[in-house]
Formats: sequence, C-alpha cells, structure tokens
Amino acid sequence: MFSFSAQGGSASGGKEKVKKILAGIDVSVGGKREWDIQVHDERLYRRVIAGGSLGLGESYMDGWWDCRKLDEFFSKVLEAQLDRKVGPKWKLAPFAIRNALFNMQSVSRAFQVGERHYDIGNELYKTMLDKRMVYTCAYWNPSTSSGQAARTLDEAQENKLDLVCRKLGLRSGQKILDIGCGWGSFAKYAAEKYGVSVVGVTISKEQVSLGEKMCEGLPVEIKLQDYRKIEGKFDHIVSLGMFEHVGYKNYRTYMEVVGKNLKDGGLFLLHTIGGNVSVRGGDPWIKKYIFPNGMIPSIKQISSAIEGIFVVEDWHNFGADYDKTLMAWHKNFESGWDEIKSGYNERFKRMWNYYLLSCAGAFRARKMQLWQIVLSKNGVPGGYKSIR
Repeated sequence: MFSFSAQGGSASGGKEKVKKILAGIDVSVGGKREWDIQVHDERLYRRVIAGGSLGLGESYMDGWWDCRKLDEFFSKVLEAQLDRKVGPKWKLAPFAIRNALFNMQSVSRAFQVGERHYDIGNELYKTMLDKRMVYTCAYWNPSTSSGQAARTLDEAQENKLDLVCRKLGLRSGQKILDIGCGWGSFAKYAAEKYGVSVVGVTISKEQVSLGEKMCEGLPVEIKLQDYRKIEGKFDHIVSLGMFEHVGYKNYRTYMEVVGKNLKDGGLFLLHTIGGNVSVRGGDPWIKKYIFPNGMIPSIKQISSAIEGIFVVEDWHNFGADYDKTLMAWHKNFESGWDEIKSGYNERFKRMWNYYLLSCAGAFRARKMQLWQIVLSKNGVPGGYKSIR
C-alpha cells in the first residue's frame, strides 16, 4: 500500500529514515501504543525500502515485525497519504507496463482468482463470514424509519441483502441475474423473501459446489462461468463485489454484456469497492497473495464505461461500513482459527490477518469506498426514488 524511499546510504541510514517517516505520523518503532510496530529482524528496513508494499507485507508474513493493531497502523499510514508521498515511482514501473500492455483480466485469466482465493477452503469462509456467507460489505446503519443500527454481522448482512432487493424493486415471478454470485447468498435471500428466480455465475468451483447445496429446493441456478459468456434476458441484474476483478481494459465490455442481457425496463445494481483516484492495477502485495489481477475502479472509470449504455439513477456510498465488516470478519477468523488451522500454516494466518486488517485501515482512512450504483437503460419514468 505504500513504499519508503532511501536514496543510497547505509542500512542504518535506511533504518533512521524509516523511523523518521513513521514518527511523522505518530508511529514509533518499539513503542508501547497499539499502533506502534515491533521489529524482530533488522533486515526489515532494507526489505521495505527495496520492495515497498510487497516487502512490507511479506516481511510481516515472515514474522519480521508485529503490531497489536494493524488496522490502526494502516489507518494512520493512509490518512497521511504515505502511499503517495514516499517511494520512488520507478519501482511501480514494471507493474504499470504489464498492466498497460496486457489484459490481466482476460477470459483465459478469469478463473485464476477463483482458484487462488475463493477455492482455498469453504470451511475458512464459513468460519469468517455471517451465517448466509455474504462476502461483501455489510450495511450496519440503514436509514430506516426505526433508525436502528445492526447489532451483529448477521443482521448487517441481511440489511444489505434486503437493501439490494428493495433498490431493484423485486417482485414475485421475476428472473434475476447475479454476476459473481459467491455461495448464492443473495440468490437464496431474494428467492426466499421476494419469490424471484435467480441465475448466478461465479468463477469458483468451490462456490458452485456449496452454493448449490445452500440453495437446494429454490428456483436458483448457479453456473461456473465467465461473465462474458452470459446469454439470456433478465428483469434485473445485480453484481455484489465482483467488479473489482474485471479490470480497466474490460469495464466497457462488462457494461455492454449487462446491457445486452438486461430487459429494457429493468435495473442493474452494481455494488463495488471504489477508489478515490484512477489506477490501472492493484496493490502488488494484494495482487500476489489475495486477489490475483484485481484492481479497484474509480468514479471516472465507471462513468466512462457506462456512458451511452446506462442512465445513473442512484449512487450510494457506505464505505465506512466496510471497516466494521472487515473487523467482524477478523474477529470471526481469530476466534475460529483453532477449528480450521489444520488446513493452513502460521504464515497463512499472518497473511490473512494482514489482509483483513490492512483493508480495514484503508476504509477507516477513507482511502477506499463502497458504492452501490443503480442504473437503468433508458431512465426510470417519473424518476427513481432513492432507498437507503
């Protein structure tokens, strides 16, 4: 998520530079506060200077440093915009060139994230997620007449699922397409509560296997399929937390696919993490260890992709809720580790903690957002009524 710069000099000089930079954002090396870091291997400084985000994350995985509150550490780092202020730009050049020359999210690469992230064990996700296994941002503070905030992750995820159904105006008998359906959480909820039928597509074999069992007996079909292969007409289309895998070279294609498969009077709800600036690739550590070929879209990139295809009816940001969601996932992961650890090792545990807590810090710093965008093909007659 950021890199340190030290032009030449000794290893000790690099150490002092890193310590000085951290002191400037109220983080101490060897301090007693929860967000201070403890260094166990002095090679850390050179590794971070040389490798930036990737070096920082890998050195944590290797046990070279610790922090009691990684989420707070990253919140401070990103609030101070160290990711933009420090670190030579040339270190990112190889990634930028690769992203510019190649379609990193092509059809041939589409299933990589399924194999390397979503297929690593359904028991892990059962342990970490809510009872419905919703792997996207929960909705903790809905603007309902009662005004009551969710007390648990289960409640917050049901709030989100119901919010999506109400935004789409689901009615019994309608046929819905869910692009990136996960384990079928939305499909199951919408079929049970609103009487619709759902076709879901995912690039994860494990999600299909478990999703079919979870949705058994309901009018839900889950397919192992790339979104570019979708055929059919649907009353409404939804995509929850999948657009982050599409890539900037494919945003327009994605919207064209949705437009082709959406009935003229239907709505499309896009639920995606969003970035404050336009990029052409993702964080090197996240891409290597968590989401291969992933990247976060910006408002500009989304708006360019939908121009001439859709009318924007509503744009809702509740990115601050992702901080709370990630912290709930982390709590579940930590408390359930003893039950699932036989399938993993300690390095995986450190990697997964780093993933969840660094992302929580990023949302806390408002570095990333969570958008729900409602789109129509020709505009809703009389106007769309926003739902919160």
